[in-house]
Amino acid sequence: MSVRETEDAYLVPSYTKLPLTVVRGEDVWVYDEKGEKYLDLYSGHAVCGIGHSHPKLVKAISEQAGKLIFFSNAVYNDTRAEAAKLLIESAYPGSKSVFFVNSGTEANEVALKIARRATGRPRVIAMENGFHGRTIGSLSATGNQKLRDDFPENLSNLTDFVPIGDFDTLEALMGEDVAAIILEPITSVGGVRIASRKYYDSLRELCLGYGTALIFDEVQTGFGRTGEMFAGMHWGLEPDITTSAKGAAGGFPLGCVILNEAIASAPAPGEHGCTFGGGPLAMAALKANLEILKEQKLVENAREMEIVVRDVLGAIPEILAITGKGLLLGLELECPAKPIVQGLLSRKIIVGGCDRPSMIRLLPPLTVREEHIRMLADALVEALAVAKQGA
Repeated sequence: MSVRETEDAYLVPSYTKLPLTVVRGEDVWVYDEKGEKYLDLYSGHAVCGIGHSHPKLVKAISEQAGKLIFFSNAVYNDTRAEAAKLLIESAYPGSKSVFFVNSGTEANEVALKIARRATGRPRVIAMENGFHGRTIGSLSATGNQKLRDDFPENLSNLTDFVPIGDFDTLEALMGEDVAAIILEPITSVGGVRIASRKYYDSLRELCLGYGTALIFDEVQTGFGRTGEMFAGMHWGLEPDITTSAKGAAGGFPLGCVILNEAIASAPAPGEHGCTFGGGPLAMAALKANLEILKEQKLVENAREMEIVVRDVLGAIPEILAITGKGLLLGLELECPAKPIVQGLLSRKIIVGGCDRPSMIRLLPPLTVREEHIRMLADALVEALAVAKQGA
């Protein structure tokens, strides 16, 4: 059997996959089983921020594997200590401590649990277009109605949903029983939506006034993706709890729950745990990832490449708008996005879609350069022309 036939035979069919078998990656490129290379402007769902198989990351994981692959959190570990310190120093100024898990949905589960423990309250307010995961707890705060309806055993009866940016509706729902407001500072799967500076400022003040925890789900926006290490830094705004995952360790599984001083003491010993959270291999990858982001000035590059994208792609008439920040960008097209995504793939360029049917998402490695953006522009013009001819 081929690779695709073998996966289809033995894996649970939970993903709709591109007709592509990836066997190797290097920087912004991935290669299929025939050696054909594709320009990856999606990073495997915003994961490989430092590019595929960065040599320093490979070396760090390899060296750690030669020292110690695993021991539980029942002991101290030098790599974990160094990585945690470096992360807190790179996070929001008020960050105090971090709890390590394995994924973004797990990080959001922990964050919601800690917020309820810290406040002693049951309710949560979330965004209609927000996405926080598919486990029962995180699903309960995910805005996609269909995903929640498919599993009605969730806790969404304790969650109110409001449109991002609609402060008046949010304020009207606030009360002394609200444990947390959770949102992606810039939505991704929900359509690369962003609110006003005034909205974020008002949100912070509202939470302070009610003693409600503000949770930023930065699973996708963290680790330089938007042109700041974390997205709230664009507005000088700090949450009480920050969750992140995808870009945290260069492709190695890792989730982070970062707490500020006020909420850091809420979880009592034994109330939560994660066997593999903060394992030595993940910590070596996190440390290397943070060092690479700084050494190669990749956060700054994300800001610079946003300007290039807006200049180069903004000149294409069929692109009606470009939303987002840094290298989390949405291209709003005058036509459905799906055939354009497919057309780009046939031209060996990988991009993503989202819940907005006319939008393409760009989530490239932060190492992307102007030459790659211009390659995308040329291919986009071709794919859009073909789509017009077929309309």
